[in-house]
Amino acid sequence: MTGTPHLGLNGPLGRDNWPIAAAMINFAGSTMNGAGVQDQTAEQWARTLGQVRDAGFRHLDPTDSWLRVADLSPERRAEFAAVVEDHDLAMVSLSTARRSVVDPEHGDEYLEYSHRVLDVAAELGIGTVSFGLFRALTPEQQQALWFWTVQGAEDPDDDGVRRTAVERIRELGEHAESIGVHVSLEMYEDTYIGTADGAVSFVRDVDHPHVGLNPDLGNIVRLHRPVESWQDMVKKTVPYANYWHVKNYYRAEDATTGAVMTIPSPMEFGVINYRDAVAFAIESGYRGAFCVEHYGGDGLSVSATNRDYLRRILPAEVPA
Repeated sequence: MTGTPHLGLNGPLGRDNWPIAAAMINFAGSTMNGAGVQDQTAEQWARTLGQVRDAGFRHLDPTDSWLRVADLSPERRAEFAAVVEDHDLAMVSLSTARRSVVDPEHGDEYLEYSHRVLDVAAELGIGTVSFGLFRALTPEQQQALWFWTVQGAEDPDDDGVRRTAVERIRELGEHAESIGVHVSLEMYEDTYIGTADGAVSFVRDVDHPHVGLNPDLGNIVRLHRPVESWQDMVKKTVPYANYWHVKNYYRAEDATTGAVMTIPSPMEFGVINYRDAVAFAIESGYRGAFCVEHYGGDGLSVSATNRDYLRRILPAEVPA
């Protein structure tokens, strides 16, 4: 088990106080009239965070697909932090999306951005930052109803590029350790962290106590192709996990034709049995935060349903 981020709790950890954050992937980076969230007023941010609080959340992951907190001025960051506090929310994590440090066009820029994210996380008291190696959606993916049904960018089968990825993530881990933050690496298809074996091999090569895995199993089981069983992925990855995006999918496989179909589902109804997955993770020493996600429809409400399900299946109390 990698180092566990500090969750800011007093007393035992259990179902009543385990941090379960709302992911802000349910809110676009621009409004329906085209205005950017980055330029919104504090009052406009408050209307969005009010919805999160009204859905019953106490924790928040200000995902940068919604708002790039690290790109706000210090004054604007203070405004945002005040809005979060006013809504009695706590930020235990911050996830980045589609800003790979080995992106062939923007890798250097995204590495610099990732360092800024770590500094801002420490400034705001956020214990974990989730990074990934997945890249921007292609135009074809943007047009699809479900983007994962269309082939996206792939990390190259190139030892030099992979070595650069390992070195850059280790660099982020060293920075994170110096400021009391943890780095988590999100599993995502066709990246160097795109399978359970690949993710474990990668984090072992990084070999840093402040770098662990975010075993986002939903990113894998939704693919319209053969995938490893969720049970095997759990057994391999959660011993290295320090943060966890959780979501689920219905998955149908036709063994006679090889056809696969998936659609998003609430956590308790999908193909992954999170009751077993979470129990195994906790037995293996997992003590990180959860972040509930859902694509499609009223994603915030389904995420709230996922949170309530997690509370039911978490143990009343676990050892520290």
